[in-house]
Amino acid sequence: MPASIKPFSDEFEEYRRDESRSVGEAQSISFPADEDGVRAVLAELSPDACPVTVQGARTGLAAGAVPHGGHVLNTSRMNRYLGMRIGDDGVFYLRSQPGVVLSELRKQLARKALPHDGWDAASLEAYRAFQKAPAQFFPTDPTEASACLGGMAACNASGARSYAYGPMRPHVTALRVALADGDILALRRGETFANGRHLALETEGGRTLELDLPTYDMPATKNASGYFVADDMDAVDLFIGACGTLGVITELEIALMPAPAVVWGVSCFFSSEGAAVAFTQAVRPALTHAAAIEYFDAGALDILRRQRENSTAFSALPALDPDAAVCVYVELDCATEDEATAELYRLGEVLGQTGGSEAATWVARTAVDRECQRFFRHAVPESVNMLIDERRRADPTITKLGSDMSVPDDRLADVIALYRRTLAESGLESAAWGHIGSNHLHVNILPRNAEDYRRGGELFSSWAAEVTAMGGAVSAEHGVGKLKAGFLETMYGRGHIVESARLKLELDPKGQLGRGNLFSETLLDELMAKGGE
Repeated sequence: MPASIKPFSDEFEEYRRDESRSVGEAQSISFPADEDGVRAVLAELSPDACPVTVQGARTGLAAGAVPHGGHVLNTSRMNRYLGMRIGDDGVFYLRSQPGVVLSELRKQLARKALPHDGWDAASLEAYRAFQKAPAQFFPTDPTEASACLGGMAACNASGARSYAYGPMRPHVTALRVALADGDILALRRGETFANGRHLALETEGGRTLELDLPTYDMPATKNASGYFVADDMDAVDLFIGACGTLGVITELEIALMPAPAVVWGVSCFFSSEGAAVAFTQAVRPALTHAAAIEYFDAGALDILRRQRENSTAFSALPALDPDAAVCVYVELDCATEDEATAELYRLGEVLGQTGGSEAATWVARTAVDRECQRFFRHAVPESVNMLIDERRRADPTITKLGSDMSVPDDRLADVIALYRRTLAESGLESAAWGHIGSNHLHVNILPRNAEDYRRGGELFSSWAAEVTAMGGAVSAEHGVGKLKAGFLETMYGRGHIVESARLKLELDPKGQLGRGNLFSETLLDELMAKGGE
């Protein structure tokens, strides 16, 4: 057994869980530093079909990194930058290991100071050009900036700026993926495509893998639910959002973008949710430089009010007007201040037409004001987590229940009405926030006891069916992991889930990787017993 594989002990207790607050079990753990280390671990575990759960920074909310027995392969020490190139289009492409942390990447890009030890001559030449070029950034921005790039790719993370820039997927241009037996797939966007729903891949070990892709149609909305499949698709896209079930990402290349010269934030407060929805629907076509359109409902604002009064850590939060029932935040990313001013004027016109008030609007033009707005936005989920952690001390069986569903543009008002009606009928406490510009709200049920938790789970199941009927997705950005596997079957149907499980077994014949993610272990075992049929 490689020395890098260690027996699981109390020393590694934190690696049994992720930000979902779910807890699992494992028998061994490893922290490889490079691709060869990953391959050695997998080659050792493959003969015995040992389950392997891949972890990065463990910031996920769907329990994808929570082990179901077997081995934990943690990539957090694979945190080096490997090189850079400039495309024919002038875009800078950065190659890294999967454990690079987003917050560190942002700081290093802003300083134009990337660690570059060991880079080849071509990469160093590209790096010198990067240092002379206008500032670059990476737009994918999940709430947890401590997320690592590999984990972000594994769940196709997005965040607030996905309104303008899309999720992680389009910004990933190449992957190296270790299969369960340690063989490697080297994939570059634009080089390998499916033929309809059949995809042939060549491994570096010389094998040809003939893959039958699931036949479902994905919804035309923000979506991180299950395997990405489409006719004639690029092979890279199959492994982005796969929740660690098809292989271990050992290396990825991402495309950088010129950073916007002017970033303004606008917090608009409304007296009713209906006015906020009307504003959102009207402001989307009116603005051409909106990077994010975010929402905070009455429950979320009330939590912030209480935190400001009761906790010194949140005393810097702004005092909210008693008439401010809900808030819509708009971020403007522009090339010049004149452009931003014109956008702000258009936003103000829509505000007046939909019942808002410029007097009740907070515009952040400076870095200090934007940081205050950022604190305001991030204080909501942080406060909810603190509240649930306090309640867990009385009842450890409960956790926060957070939805991650999206619908098409024309169903935004319908899905919010569904949430409000069913929450009122249930009597459950809740707070909602998130990406209203993409029709994607995180409705969080805040259980007070085990019965609340049970009824909240039932309510989420009913929402999954209703959202599916609206043409939506059960997971828009957090991935499916283990917590939403049942929702995935609701969305696609049993037959398509079986197709997905068969695809997994074509790449991972012993069903080792990410057991419990996307579909049940029982289904995998049944298919393996039947030889995949």
